[in-house]
Amino acid sequence: MRKLKKLLFGSSDNPRADLADDVREAVESWRQLAAPDLDQPHFLTRYVVTDVATAGLDSERDAVLGIAGLGLGRGGVMMPGDVSVLDLPAAGTAGKDGLDRQLAAFLLFAGRGPLVTYQSPFVGAFLGRLFEERLGFRFQPEWIDLAWLLPDLFKEKIDGVVPMDAWLEVFGIEIPGRCDALADSLAIARLLQVALPRAVQRGADTPGKLMDIGRARRWLRSGG
Repeated sequence: MRKLKKLLFGSSDNPRADLADDVREAVESWRQLAAPDLDQPHFLTRYVVTDVATAGLDSERDAVLGIAGLGLGRGGVMMPGDVSVLDLPAAGTAGKDGLDRQLAAFLLFAGRGPLVTYQSPFVGAFLGRLFEERLGFRFQPEWIDLAWLLPDLFKEKIDGVVPMDAWLEVFGIEIPGRCDALADSLAIARLLQVALPRAVQRGADTPGKLMDIGRARRWLRSGG
């Protein structure tokens, strides 16, 4: 159990002691959420796609400028209003607890299930550091990483990890205003919508099976 807690919450099991009361209550509410069933079919699953905008590529030094999340309902349908967008520089001007409140709200939006992104080591490193610095624990969700999933599902198109733009071109997906967190999250969501039907054809009809495919391909490509 202790090992599992460390995996979920990082180096500290508890949020910072000096958080505002409402922020602490929100974090505790998130911690009490039940983890979703990873064995239920896609059409019963809410997927949350997320991405970040950053000031650079160094997760130990460069700032996170924005975080966006999009909820996809049954069968990968984008749900109106099921969106979370954080402008971190703006949140930082809303009093000393403004950014903490937005991060806590994002936790409640995302829930406790795996998040969907492209290149999870990059996104996860920035989110982990930010949550540890601001809320006192390292946010380390499980990921469904399309950078590894798509080459397995569509080997006939691209058999390797490539920049996301290559997949958008392959599938003819055009997203105006790319390179901010929300537009990139929308691009990832569109790719997930393409991936889910192919995954079902392959028998990968649950979130857990998607995660298994990504892990297996990463393991094979890294030489085990």
